[in-house]
Amino acid sequence: MPDIISIGECMIELFSEQPMETADTFQRSFAGDSLNILVAASRLGTSTGYVTRVGNDPFTSYLLSSWQAEGIDTSHARRVEGFNAVHFVAQLPGGDREFVYYRKGSAPSTMEPDDLDPEYIGAAKILHVSGIAQAISESARATTLKAAQIARERGVAVSYDPNYRHQLWSHEDAREAMEQTLPYVTYFMPSAPADTDVLFGTSVPEDVISEARSRGVEITAVKLGERGVVVGTSDSIIECPAYTPGRVVDTTGAGDAFNGAFLHGILSGMNVRDAATLGTVTAGLKVRGRGALTTMPTSDEVHDHFRRAKGST
Repeated sequence: MPDIISIGECMIELFSEQPMETADTFQRSFAGDSLNILVAASRLGTSTGYVTRVGNDPFTSYLLSSWQAEGIDTSHARRVEGFNAVHFVAQLPGGDREFVYYRKGSAPSTMEPDDLDPEYIGAAKILHVSGIAQAISESARATTLKAAQIARERGVAVSYDPNYRHQLWSHEDAREAMEQTLPYVTYFMPSAPADTDVLFGTSVPEDVISEARSRGVEITAVKLGERGVVVGTSDSIIECPAYTPGRVVDTTGAGDAFNGAFLHGILSGMNVRDAATLGTVTAGLKVRGRGALTTMPTSDEVHDHFRRAKGST
C-alpha cells in the first residue's frame, strides 16, 4: 500500500511558446497540484497513490500510463463517463504567460464520498488534501473532507495545502472549507501571501503558525517563495532560506515540489529542519525549467544539492 495518498484533479496541459491567438502547435503534458506532490515524493523514493476520477476520453490511457510510469498507484483512480479537464498555457512576449481553462464538470469534479476506500486510506501514512480539490465542486469538497475524517479516525496523518484560486471560488467559501478541514490536519502548508491573506488576513508567518496551532495543527510550513519557508512546530520556529542553484525560469509547481519533498523527508525520519531544507532544494531545482512536472528533479540530484545546502548552513 502507498505511504502517501493524494486526492484531487489532474489536468491535461497544452503549452505553446507563442501567444494563444497565433499559436499553431501545443505540446501535451499534464499537471495538477494533488498529482504534482506525488511525483515529487515518488521521485525521491516514497510510495504514492492517487485517488481521483478519470474521464473516458482519448486522454485516459495517456494519464494513467504516465502516472504509473512515475510509480504512482492508480488502483483508486476510478474511470467514469465524462472528460478530463484541460488547460492551455501560452508564452507571451516579455516572459508572461496566459492561461485558458476547460475544467467545469470534469470527471474529477464528480468525485463522491462513496468513492473512498477506508481500508486504502487507513493503510497509508499520510493523506494529502488540497484546496483546489475542495473548490472544483461541492461533491469533491465533501469527498476531501470525508477523506480527512477517515484518515484521522484511522490514525493517518493529514497534510493540507489550501492553494487558494480566486477563479474557482470565493474568499468566504475557501475560509469555510479550511476551517472544516484544519481540525483533522497534521501538516499545514499554505503560501504567503497568496493563501494566508485570504484565509487569515495576514502574511506574517508567525501569526499564521499561531492561527493554525489554535485550530489543532501540529506543524505548519509557510511557503514564502524567494524568501524560503518558515516552519512552526509545538516548540520552535524554523526559518529555511530558498535554494536557488540556477536561473528561475518558471515557478509553476514549486510549492507542490516543496510539499512532496517535505513529506518524503518526514517519512524518511528527517527532523523538521532537514525535511524543510529538502523541500526548498527540490523546489529550487524544479523552477529552473518550464512546466509543473517536466523539470521535477530526481532523487540523486536532490540529495546531491541537499548535501550542498546543508554544508552551507
